[in-house]
Order: sequence, then structure tokens, then C-alpha cells
Amino acid sequence: MRVLQLIDSLQVGGAEKTAINYANLLTKKIDQSFLCVTRKEGPLKELLIKEVGYLFLKKKSKIDFRAIKKINSFIKTNQITIVHAHSTSYFFAILLKFFNAKIKIIWHDHNGNRVCSNKSQNTILKYCSYFFNTIITVNQDLKSWAEGHLYVKDVMYLPNFSVLKEEKVQTVLKGTHGKRIVCLANLRKPKNHIFLLNVFMDVNKGSNGWSLHFIGTDFNDEYSRKLKTFIIDNDLKKQVFLYGLKQDIKGILSQCDIGVLGSTSEGLPLSILEYGLAKLPVVSTNVGDCNKVITNTEEGVLISSDNPTAFSKAILSYINDEALRKTTGENLYSNVMVNFSAQSALDKLILIYNN
Repeated sequence: MRVLQLIDSLQVGGAEKTAINYANLLTKKIDQSFLCVTRKEGPLKELLIKEVGYLFLKKKSKIDFRAIKKINSFIKTNQITIVHAHSTSYFFAILLKFFNAKIKIIWHDHNGNRVCSNKSQNTILKYCSYFFNTIITVNQDLKSWAEGHLYVKDVMYLPNFSVLKEEKVQTVLKGTHGKRIVCLANLRKPKNHIFLLNVFMDVNKGSNGWSLHFIGTDFNDEYSRKLKTFIIDNDLKKQVFLYGLKQDIKGILSQCDIGVLGSTSEGLPLSILEYGLAKLPVVSTNVGDCNKVITNTEEGVLISSDNPTAFSKAILSYINDEALRKTTGENLYSNVMVNFSAQSALDKLILIYNN
């Protein structure tokens, strides 16, 4: 079995991390594992191990014949049998099928917001789905949506997993030790950082020195500018800190005490799995498959994305009870290790490949 993970970029994101993780871990499970980046490299390339066969196409347009020729040669030379396309890379995978009919295409949908999108946004995807052998989704809602809208019989739900790399602490967080709240999320609209800022302002009235730390790529766009303006206008510069893209996630989380996520849509967010691996108590909006990870109040708190008051109360309950923070973090860790481990995901994935 020889499998190629196909992804458009190696910028930091859930789909990109998943593609890297699969490429790395499959090296010990199958004959050969490969990764192809079609459009743009990025910081996640540092995580790729040397045993993975790597190809960067530097694709210039949707239909780039130079790139198609290059990857088609790569596939034939390495006798690759399965192309596992993540997120938006499915269109390029379909083009490959016209030049190499023998390859099997698996499409992995990470876009939790797809179920809310209109029909026109998925027209191309619908026609492309004729050529998919199997679809993998990161939550049950996406599975149901694919079964009802796309032309594929085999649709499988495969929950995400995360791997926290062992490394020295490189990023030293600001704020007071023992009083840090962290949010792992790139600065973009679905992550809803303004919601978290409003919640933190309410929490901060009686939180006695707690701080909020945003870790994630800053695209320096309108969303980012509004966020920074909000922080300045509400005099939060000494309590709220933005660090941009960071890779030493395990070290960062070891300095934190509560994990939060305020998204309006998700698939199955890796950030919650990473909080769990770090044994942090979590307060999150109840979106996507978050409720599959946080299954009860002993493992964390899930709040509606339109209820900032309840969100701030949940954070305050952790702030005021250190023992509760520790117990909840341990419970979440146990659930993540049992149900969202890398080994469990790999076993299921290889079964999909074999079928």
C-alpha cells in the first residue's frame, strides 16, 4: 500500500495538521507514505519526518498542466495507489484521475461550516464527487450532509486526533503564572475572537489578575485589525496578548490554566484535543463535534455561541475552583486518550484504505 496525502498548503490549520500527522504516522504502518503540497509551503513543513516522500508543486492556477505532469510522474514512479485529498485539494485530485485512471481518490472533508453553505457554493464539489471512491468526514453532520448531497456510496466518519510534540518551551507567555486562559485558533472569522474578548471583559471584572492569550496565525487583514482595535479601545493591552503563529504548542499549554474556543462553526477542532492532551479544563461553544470530545460537565463546559453570559460564568467557575480545574482536565485527558488517539484513528484509516 502506497498512499499520497494531498493538501493545498502547509500553513497552520486543522486540515494541514491532519495531513502531516497521517503522512508521518503511516510510515510505520504501510509500504510507503507520501505528502504533496500543491500551492504553498508553510511552517508545518518543519513537522514532516524524513521517511515521508515529499513533493511540492508550486501550482500557479487551478488547471496547471506543468504541475499535473509533475505529480503524475511522481505517482507512477512511486507506484502510488491511493490519493488522500484534504479539503479544497479535491479538485486537483480529480484532474489527476483523468491522467491516471487506476488511482483511488479519498476526499477528506474538514469544513464544519459546509452544512450551512448554499447549493451554489458546492456545485463543483458535487460533480467532482462522481470520481471519489470514499469520503471521510470529521464529524457526523458532515457525514449526513455528504450522504444527502454527493454522489458517493461510501462516506465514513473519522474523528480527528492530535499529537503534541515533545520539545523545550520556546514561547514564554506574559501574565501571571497560574492565571492564564488560552485560545488556540488562527485569527479568522469562524473562530470568533471578539466573542471571547467580550466574555473576558465580563470575567475580568472580578478575576483578580487573569489574562487571555491568543495563539494562531495573524493574517493582518480586516478581521485582525478589528480585533486589535477592540483590545486598544477597551484598555485590554495588559490583559490580552497576541503571539501569532507558534509551533511549541505543548510548551505553551504547559503554562496555561484554562483552554477556550469561541467558534461559530467547526468540524472537530484540534485545539480541544490539544487542550485535553495538556489536561486543561475547557470552555467552548457547542459547535461541530465538540460534544463528542466534551461529553459531560465532568469533562468540560459547552455553551451556545450566542450566550456570552453563560460562557463567562463557566470560566469563572474554573477560576474560583482550582481543584475543579484539575479534575476536569484529567477527565478530558482520559476521554481524548481513549477515543481520539492517533493509534485508534490510524487503525480506522487503514481499514478504509483496504476496503
